[in-house]
Amino acid sequence: MPKSILNPATLAPPSGYSHGIMSRGGRLLFIAGQTALNADGRITHPSDIVGQFRQALANVREVIVAAGGEMTDIVQMTVFVTDKAAYQAHLKSIGAVYQSFLGRYYPAMALIEVKSLWDDEALVEIMSVAVIGD
Repeated sequence: MPKSILNPATLAPPSGYSHGIMSRGGRLLFIAGQTALNADGRITHPSDIVGQFRQALANVREVIVAAGGEMTDIVQMTVFVTDKAAYQAHLKSIGAVYQSFLGRYYPAMALIEVKSLWDDEALVEIMSVAVIGD
């Protein structure tokens, strides 16, 4: 899907995200928060933030593929974590997982630490918006 990455020189250079993305056409896909739930409805990788991040991204990908898109159609991603320090401590491994799904493509992103998620064992939840070509 044609889009423009917007990183104005008047803002601090982004690292691992884009300040904005402008879409030129396409269909909007709003993806509900995805955790490390497997097809049986169980959280995979208990106590493993990297494994849960991988499963959550895999679940996001399943929704995008079902809509006829690909991961680089994501224009906005919000990552919710229950422990920001754990996320930061595993940033290199999480970055490798991220790049295995999206390469060096970075949508507009935010990371938010929350007290808890719906599933008590969930450490990560990823909510996204994608723009998929017509």
